[in-house]
Amino acid sequence: MPQTALVVDDSMLIRHTVCRFFEDRGFRVESATNGSEALEMLAKVSPDVIVTDLQMPKMDGRELIAALKADPKTANIPIVVLAGKQAKAEEVDVGASHVIYKDIDITAQLGRVLDLVLPGSRA
Repeated sequence: MPQTALVVDDSMLIRHTVCRFFEDRGFRVESATNGSEALEMLAKVSPDVIVTDLQMPKMDGRELIAALKADPKTANIPIVVLAGKQAKAEEVDVGASHVIYKDIDITAQLGRVLDLVLPGSRA
């Protein structure tokens, strides 16, 4: 059974880029446009990794991460934050496993992070 990634970002371009990265590596991919949608999806899917933006409408990434960490069923899922290059360290220190920056080669960063959070999952 393939591993599952949940990608949460309100930008269609970023969401597509990240989803395609995981699909190319054999993952089943689910996506959401904000934290509220992501939490609804978690009732149906159990992702192996979650990639989320911080700035989104309805429920932002910080609120999503807090909700994930508060629930024993999702507390240990690796979380990768997508942040803008201009983000300060204290702005992205939200309890995620790793932070990658949207303005730098996203796929190269995702590859390095994936090797760390899910060793052996790279195809």
